[in-house]
Amino acid sequence: QRQLVESGGDSVQTGGSLRLSCTASEYTYTPNCMGWFRQAPGKEREGVAGVYTRGDAAYYADSAKGRFTVSRDKAKNTMYLQMDSLRPEDTATYFCAVGVESFRTCSKLHHADYYDWGQGTQVTVSS
Repeated sequence: QRQLVESGGDSVQTGGSLRLSCTASEYTYTPNCMGWFRQAPGKEREGVAGVYTRGDAAYYADSAKGRFTVSRDKAKNTMYLQMDSLRPEDTATYFCAVGVESFRTCSKLHHADYYDWGQGTQVTVSS
């Protein structure tokens, strides 16, 4: 059974850093896109960043640009999200997901274009 497992969430203070991991297992193919999303209580799920696996092109939401870096380790079937200069507004549950759309579609980071979601990992940033 295909599975995505996130890890690395924690509680940090403003300005701190975290690295999230998302490991894909039992996939017999490589999805076109792997993305990071987050959802805070009472808010809609929003895209954060992702990578188009055909060429490892990264894309980011405006909220992540300059602070977050997404990368992928093909050998480990794992995607990472390095988050620096964290702010209280980054507090959320972070999910990873995969997609089969084009780069143009995947990079828009619409959750409807992704499937096979992980369970999520909690990130809490205190002031």
